[in-house]
Formats: sequence, C-alpha cells, structure tokens
Amino acid sequence: MAASDTLSHLADRAKIAEDRVAAAQTQARSQLQAQVAEARKNAQRTADSLQKQTAKGAASASRMWTDVQQTWSSHIAKVRQDLESRSADREAKALRRKANEAENDAVAAVIFAEAALEEAEYAILDATLAKMDAEAAEDTR
Repeated sequence: MAASDTLSHLADRAKIAEDRVAAAQTQARSQLQAQVAEARKNAQRTADSLQKQTAKGAASASRMWTDVQQTWSSHIAKVRQDLESRSADREAKALRRKANEAENDAVAAVIFAEAALEEAEYAILDATLAKMDAEAAEDTR
C-alpha cells in the first residue's frame, strides 16, 4: 500500500471512530461495554501489528519511529493498567473523577493522533519529494 493510500485509510478510520463515539452516547450500558471490549481488542491488534511492522522495518526505518512505538506501547500499558485499577472503585464521586480522567486521556489520545497525522502527512510529502529528486537525478545521467 502506497504511503498516500495509508493516509486515505487513516481518514476513513477516523470517520468510523467518530461515528462510533457519537453512537455510543445513546447506547445501553451493556452495548457500550461490548463496544469498549471490541475497541480494546482492535487497539491491541493494531498495536501488535505496529510492533511487528516496526520490528520488521527496524533496519530501514528511522530509530526515532522505533522509539516512538516503544514509548507509545509503554504509555498504552500504563493507561490500561490505570483503567483496570480504577474500575475497582465504585463510589459515585470516585467514578466521576475517573470519568473525567478517562475523558482527559481520550482527549490526549486524539491530540496525539492529530500530531501523528501531521507527521504522517509530512513524511509522505517528503518521501514523494525524495522520489521526484531521485527520478530527476536519474534523468540527468
């Protein structure tokens, strides 16, 4: 898949996520619990895929991206651990605080995703320019 195609796929995926989040506002708790479990499973699958992709491309990929992936994996593990430990406390005040923290975590994840999208756009444009430069250099030979 070309880098520009992956960007289009990302846009489509963002729209799906937006629609699911909007729909969650009107779902029953049991439906939302199932959706949360499925989203977690999908996020883990994607994280595993990212880890495999990073390991496979480590020789050709920038060390920076390997570090980003490792940092992201550590962050996700901590967030999940925090979320699991939070669910043990059922008092209303604590639940409200935890809900606010979870919402703040979600906002931070969206901001991170936006920054990653900006980086992806830059990387794709830079790769396209590098290909043009390589073709131009080959044509001048």
